[in-house]
Amino acid sequence: MPGHLYTAEVIWRREGEFRNGRYSRGHTWRFDGGVEVPASASPTVVPLPHSVPEAVDPEEAFAAAISSCHMMTFLDFARRDGFLIEAYEDRAEAEMHRIAPGRMGITRVTLRPVMTIIADSQPDPARLAELHEKAHEMCFIANSVKCEIVVAPGPVRLVAPQPHEGT
Repeated sequence: MPGHLYTAEVIWRREGEFRNGRYSRGHTWRFDGGVEVPASASPTVVPLPHSVPEAVDPEEAFAAAISSCHMMTFLDFARRDGFLIEAYEDRAEAEMHRIAPGRMGITRVTLRPVMTIIADSQPDPARLAELHEKAHEMCFIANSVKCEIVVAPGPVRLVAPQPHEGT
């Protein structure tokens, strides 16, 4: 079976004094759908003014990719299991630590999903935990990284179903 190919363009142009390290780390990520995202080194890694705090940094993008993949996988499993998810929010965190002399790495990503579910009664927390575990096992991005990923769901918000909500 052939694999899938995913592409992203990374575009940077020199601004500043490159030879002495006083240059902008600001750049652009361009994706196949035409979306462009301002990107930069994190200000915690490269001090201002050589980083762009308003831009997305690779560490944030890493956490977002894991969170997004987990969410999409979970939502599909929840749908198949009969849940009606109204909203899903996560504030993912990526922790970076020294992993060897002179080397840093993301060692842990924590996902904290909070969902709103349309139902007559509170869903079984054990079943939701099983679906999160299954989503983690099947998430393409989680299967591609070596750091620890912790899924720590928050409380489920319950919304009573309305007569027209069955989709």
